[in-house]
Amino acid sequence: MVCDGKGRPRLLHLSEGQANDYKTAAAAIEDLPAAKSLLADRAYSSAAFRQALVERGITPCIPPHAKHRVQHSYDSVLYRQRHRIENMFARLKEARRR
Repeated sequence: MVCDGKGRPRLLHLSEGQANDYKTAAAAIEDLPAAKSLLADRAYSSAAFRQALVERGITPCIPPHAKHRVQHSYDSVLYRQRHRIENMFARLKEARRR
């Protein structure tokens, strides 16, 4: 799910449950809307995905996995805005129950 800065959904890409997150995101990278940065959780921390974002002019804000050899830096202040994405998922799940 790709959301705008206010937590509104902009792009939904469904995949099977066992699919790797960053591989699914890489498949949808051409459909990403124009953006300055992209906030994502550690599941999307791969060198290939980061490079694809940079090639599109998007700054990745993705914390690295603790086990990765290369620890990429990220803007921790900007990353705190990721709660808006989590809130959007909570609203979707709440609407499902009605």
